Amino acid sequence: MIIDGKALAAGVETETAQRVKKLERKGIVPGLATVLVGENPASQMYIRLKHSACTRVGIRSENVVLPQNSSEEDLIEKIMELNGRADISGILLQLPLPDGRSPRKAMMSILPEKDVDGFHPVNMGALLLGAEKLVPCTPRGIIYALEKMGHRLEGAEAVIVGHSNVVGKPLAAMLLNRNATVQVCHVFTRDLAEHTRDAEILVVAAGVPGLIKKEMVREGAVVFDVGINRVGDKTVGDVDFEAVKEVASAITPVPGGVGPLTVAMLLDQTVSAAENQAALI
Repeated sequence: MIIDGKALAAGVETETAQRVKKLERKGIVPGLATVLVGENPASQMYIRLKHSACTRVGIRSENVVLPQNSSEEDLIEKIMELNGRADISGILLQLPLPDGRSPRKAMMSILPEKDVDGFHPVNMGALLLGAEKLVPCTPRGIIYALEKMGHRLEGAEAVIVGHSNVVGKPLAAMLLNRNATVQVCHVFTRDLAEHTRDAEILVVAAGVPGLIKKEMVREGAVVFDVGINRVGDKTVGDVDFEAVKEVASAITPVPGGVGPLTVAMLLDQTVSAAENQAALI
């Protein structure tokens, strides 16, 4: 089975659009602000995808672009301005930032209730305590897909390759919150294959093209490939897709797998943020 991230994302968008209409009947229009520093072409492309998705579901969106030479203080000042705007439900800081700017400081300046990327320490802390609020979008998309597929997470053997703050660590916490048994591997793991062969659920987010080979995957495993790598003129993942699909029971392609789900979760969380803020008024 090829896990169709586009189809799953389309379902999320349909549900999200219905929630937007419900808010509109109360006079509330969810708003997403993206913040970009500089003119990184990849970042510009990702932002266009996010704004296009917002349009499809009825979320109002705006892109704030600061010059490449903007100071850290300029960036934080702009974020604080967006924090104070009632028409902005969610704020997304597009990474990477230019050299010399601290992503951590900038992200911490976003109000936790508007942190639709789920990276603020308050939201990360809630995640670790098992009280999930706004969480990182890629892990949430993976959990959503597993639940939609009817995969039982309680007691499942899950292995994550990569321990970033964006995917590996939050996904481990989300799986633990659902009572899975979790192993997290990384660049210092001595025998990666020994661990990956244990996995009923294998999630790979290492940024290494073709890292996971067929012999490293358990028969019948569900494989999520989070990697996005350019090799020549092709975009490939961290998993040797053609070989691994012969042993996996389900696998995500690259592109078209985890990526659309990540964007869909951003939309969902922007609407959740708007709903929560409306409840406080």
